[in-house]
Amino acid sequence: MVYEGPGRVEVHDIDYPTYDLKDGPGVNKANIGRKVRHGAILKTVTTNICGSDQHMVRGRTTAPEGLVLGHEITGEVVDVGPDVEYVKVGDVCSVPFNIACGRCRNCKEGKTGICLNVNPDRPGSAYGYVDMGGWVGGQAEYVLVPYADWNLLRFPDRDQALEKILDLTMLSDIFPTGYHGCVSAGVTTGSTVYVAGAGPVGLAAATSAYLLGAAVVIVGDLNEERLAQARSFGCETVNVAQGDPVEQVRQILGHDAPAIGEPLVDAAVDAVGFEARGHGQNAQTEMPATVLNSLMTMTRAGGAIGIPGLYVTGDPGGVDEAAKEGSLSLRLGLGWAKSHSFVTGQCPVMKYNRNLMMAILHDRVQIAKNVNATPISLDQAPRGYQEFDQGAARKYVIDPHGVVGKRAA
Repeated sequence: MVYEGPGRVEVHDIDYPTYDLKDGPGVNKANIGRKVRHGAILKTVTTNICGSDQHMVRGRTTAPEGLVLGHEITGEVVDVGPDVEYVKVGDVCSVPFNIACGRCRNCKEGKTGICLNVNPDRPGSAYGYVDMGGWVGGQAEYVLVPYADWNLLRFPDRDQALEKILDLTMLSDIFPTGYHGCVSAGVTTGSTVYVAGAGPVGLAAATSAYLLGAAVVIVGDLNEERLAQARSFGCETVNVAQGDPVEQVRQILGHDAPAIGEPLVDAAVDAVGFEARGHGQNAQTEMPATVLNSLMTMTRAGGAIGIPGLYVTGDPGGVDEAAKEGSLSLRLGLGWAKSHSFVTGQCPVMKYNRNLMMAILHDRVQIAKNVNATPISLDQAPRGYQEFDQGAARKYVIDPHGVVGKRAA
């Protein structure tokens, strides 16, 4: 699945992966010729379309044309490099979207989202993503995973994994990302939580909030179909097209809400990011700081805001010159006055994926159902991108080899 310019993705034939990096769209020159003896080649079982992919496909990043997309990958190991010790051919594994070496200071501290050794451009890397070193994406039949012993999460039982593959495929990104947003926001037993955005990451965050023991989870969005999906597993919802979410949240909380003018929720999660739109009459107007400012307004003093939503340093379609370089008009003084904590950046997937895997395998959570996982073939992926961009309340799961389809049949 290849990005061909704003609004266009196409299925192309590409070379089979090898254990050395070649030149190509987005590949940093320092990575060309890099040996990956520590890598493994995976036959892709599932690979998902992500909202972060959509930012690139809309032309809202500096992604080069020809980039092979896909950072949400689950696959079967079909070959291993000569330096791989523990991963074996036949293992079915989840691939964290963060590419990490396991050797640098940040990796050793568990900060795998900002590995120092895999991307010459900046700390942090991912498959098939702009400014992430040029590692080939996984929306393909096969993919190379570097540092395989470190990066791959092996499922303990192959048959069980394939039976639950639509749930387990969410471990590569959105489930840990939503969970990280909630953990960063301090969600715990009895918390009242507001999640901005009812796309797949927002729904994963809402699911995670319940898993962490939240008493009330409120999800806000402009898309009524996506809000209905949030309600399907017990969330309260607000349609921000109908006005400021603060008053709507107050009405939901009822007698539990503080007095007028006081904060509303214990914790908040921004699952929208830099393409945020306004509220009420401004619902069709792009206002990239809207979500963050509203979350500061509605979060209690001393509370925290998790920000798994994507913010970028380069946005050709930004609403003004400041937005084009990621500079937003934040009410930082409000957040400072309320002693808010903010956590941003890539989720360090490896911090959470094993425990979330266990929650799935032991039926503690139904993440695929909650995000409305919808399998499609690789040939159907361009249509999936189009429908997702139009607001479909689905998480599209690409099934390149028909594994999901065969099991469903």
